[in-house]
Amino acid sequence: MYGLWKPRVLGAWKVPAAGPVIFAVNHAHNIDGPMVMGVAPRPTHFLIKKEAFIGPLDPFLLGIGQVKVDRQSADRTAITQALDILDHGGVLGIFPEGTRGEGDFASLRAGLAYFAVRSGAPIVPVAVLGSSGKSSRLTKALPPLRTRVDVVFGDPFQAGDGSGRRTRTALDEATERIQKQLAAHLDNARRLTGR
Repeated sequence: MYGLWKPRVLGAWKVPAAGPVIFAVNHAHNIDGPMVMGVAPRPTHFLIKKEAFIGPLDPFLLGIGQVKVDRQSADRTAITQALDILDHGGVLGIFPEGTRGEGDFASLRAGLAYFAVRSGAPIVPVAVLGSSGKSSRLTKALPPLRTRVDVVFGDPFQAGDGSGRRTRTALDEATERIQKQLAAHLDNARRLTGR
């Protein structure tokens, strides 16, 4: 990432040095996940749609510990792998919006709340800014080479209410709390970076 673009990383010191952590990353561009993996202070295992695991990318992504997920169903294999990562004190990266979009955390899917409440792992909001501006002249799938991309890590927080409940209502409430925290982090990241 540092060879192709000019990442500016803010708040990496906020990431807990040990124990399970969930990175909740906004997703506006193809490079958001790889950018976070490349600059994060800890190795990160992302939930990645199975459609990305094609050709030589399949063994590569699996080899670096990424988790293939079928977004069309409740993928029990992916859920088990993700919970194992957290159970072993690893970092799980999730795009809580479920797919690439505006990257504004406006509509969250329930997966992030489920993993956070089930594991008890703190969520660290991560805003990637500057990746979705102009396209590269070489390929429209990438931002121009050597442009600045900001990655802003926020303060860790707990999604649950402390009760340990895992009911549908508890997950809905957790999703609402998460959405507010992520939106506030994104606003703060934009102020910090001037984007």
